[in-house]
Amino acid sequence: MVIPGAGAEPRRPRSARYAEKGYPNYAEHDQCPAPRWRSGVTGGRANKPEARRGRKRGLGDAAAEDVVVAEGKAPPPILQREEEAAQDQGRKRRMTDAAASVAAAGKVFPLIADEGDEEVEVSATEGGGDERGAAGVCSKNPRLRVMKTLRAFSTNYLHFVQEEQRRAESVRQELKACRTLKRQNRNNQHNGGYQEAKQPSKRPDLKALTKMRKDGAILYQDKRIGHLPGTEVGDQFYSRAEMVALGIHSHWMKGIDYMGMEYRDKKGCENFTFPLAICIVMSGAYEDDVDNADEIIYTGQGGNNWLGNRRQKAEQTLLRGNLALKNSKDNGNPVRVIRGHIEKNSYSGKIYTYDGLYKVVDYCQEKGVQGHLVYKYRLKRLEGQPPLTTSQVLFAHGDVPMTISELPGLVCEDISNGQENFRIPATNLVDNPPIPPSGFVYSKLLQIPNDIEIPIDSTGCDCSEDCSSSKNCSCAERNGSDLPYVSTQRKSSKHNGSKHNSIGRLVEPKAVVYECGTNCKCHCNCVNRTSQQGLKYRLEVFKTKSKGWGVRTWDTILPGALICEYTGVLRRTTEVEGLLENNYIFDIDCLETMEGLDGREQRAGSELHMASLHSEHDAEMASRTPEYCIDAGSVGNVARFINHSCQPNLFIQCVLSSHSNIKLAKVMLFAADTIPPLQELSYDYGYRLDSVTGADGNIVKLACHCGASNCRKRLY
Repeated sequence: MVIPGAGAEPRRPRSARYAEKGYPNYAEHDQCPAPRWRSGVTGGRANKPEARRGRKRGLGDAAAEDVVVAEGKAPPPILQREEEAAQDQGRKRRMTDAAASVAAAGKVFPLIADEGDEEVEVSATEGGGDERGAAGVCSKNPRLRVMKTLRAFSTNYLHFVQEEQRRAESVRQELKACRTLKRQNRNNQHNGGYQEAKQPSKRPDLKALTKMRKDGAILYQDKRIGHLPGTEVGDQFYSRAEMVALGIHSHWMKGIDYMGMEYRDKKGCENFTFPLAICIVMSGAYEDDVDNADEIIYTGQGGNNWLGNRRQKAEQTLLRGNLALKNSKDNGNPVRVIRGHIEKNSYSGKIYTYDGLYKVVDYCQEKGVQGHLVYKYRLKRLEGQPPLTTSQVLFAHGDVPMTISELPGLVCEDISNGQENFRIPATNLVDNPPIPPSGFVYSKLLQIPNDIEIPIDSTGCDCSEDCSSSKNCSCAERNGSDLPYVSTQRKSSKHNGSKHNSIGRLVEPKAVVYECGTNCKCHCNCVNRTSQQGLKYRLEVFKTKSKGWGVRTWDTILPGALICEYTGVLRRTTEVEGLLENNYIFDIDCLETMEGLDGREQRAGSELHMASLHSEHDAEMASRTPEYCIDAGSVGNVARFINHSCQPNLFIQCVLSSHSNIKLAKVMLFAADTIPPLQELSYDYGYRLDSVTGADGNIVKLACHCGASNCRKRLY
């Protein structure tokens, strides 16, 4: 199949691309289809529909519920449905232990392994057992290995960001002391240290790459020709260091990656002439480049004034990368092409997109724009590949496809009715007539019944402004001497209404995160109050063809970024034991996860906190049953629409702020991967297989249709 060039087909309007673009369907079955209703003016009150009975995921009819969605109005009492729900002996609960993690270098964001794939040994420090297929093993599923490597890079990167910020803060404090003492020489070694903090040699991404090389954690250390297993056309990277971590491009600065003379004796390479080009990065560094999508003119390397005006200042020679591209033309081997685009919200300032395989079909030497002889190579895209991802690159800038009122299939302009920082639209291109999500009351806060007593606020820290600039923060000590979050966003203007330029990112998943609370003296925008600052990304609730509602993002979300809290009504688990029909119950099982019960994987900090918690919660540990849960069946927020996936891009994190009772911790959702715009959000519900039984004592099974390559085919 011939892939047409960018100029061969008229560009479709964004609305058409948006409506026709294929999205991953990771949603679960519709919880409660509701009658149509009409949304009022944003921030106002919506019309109340008549009650209707609806089906629930193939488990029988559910009781009818009245729907009230109104800003600022207290939610009605939760309907008691015990008499209608099937009584069962099994437990159907979402859990905080989303999946086991497998690390290349230290703990990384949770990643479930593929049960059906062959397994390889890993060290005992890389994770505990899990009956769902990630019992201390690393899957050989190529796509999962790519994800694992990128997550390991992200974890290492955030650790080095935190380390560099501490070093820079120490220098700033030293300079401040120097000024206080009115030292005369302000250009001494102290000032030099301050300038050193800004040098490129201190880049955390390069430090992370160095560590991964030292640990042997680079995925493809030997260079390869063609596609790398697990990589896909359209994959995006936020720095060249990420590409080096995978091995898709092995140099963090040079544009041409090639196999040197050392590869000529390798098996399968006997008939090639070396050096041999295998990958190029086209990012606008050379003014003689020409990009026509399926056909490009690539300027060779050398002669560029990198330290000056970055223009060509000397002639190029047929050596190294230039010779490698010439040999690739003679040998006929494919070359990977990666395009770089400016991205303000990327820590490197650019985003890189893998656009597939090209062949070098011709080359010449001619005078360039500056009058110097340069080598030019014409590359043509191979046929039969997925289309170029130009639209993905555009959306990666965080552009909203259109205004909310013009969204195709819009059924509600804001399901939160103004409660969140951003409006959350709902679209439905599936039902005819289209219906909005209903059967619940939106509440961005957890609802606390009168019969449940919340502990008294904990004592707070004495920091001024941001805790990250304090040397003796008591909240940092509770987290193991370091704050759990780090701020990595670039300073830029407000972007299309988005407020994600000053957010914190979780360095790594922890047993529990202790945030600053009401008694802390730090600023309300302190990085250690990340979960208290509301929604930071623009989200959309949308209807899938056969699996209910889902949630997708309009912004690029980086690993460790907070998505939202899982809200609902706080309940005792004994109150909901018989509600088989309620699919929105989330156990607050942080304590059980810290203990590693029932195959849960212990996270960083578990041992640190367990000593103080043993005596306080011995009874709960003995019973192995969480005391509290969150019921989002009738009251909840956007999190109730986020669906399950066996290959999720989110993970669960328990957070404490206003008190220290881990049995009542907040349940938060964080990004595990870089999530591009218009990708669906998903997390592992944590259901155990064969754990749910019906009233007749038989095991209840529910098929999983997440579409992941490692799908286990059953939700429970």
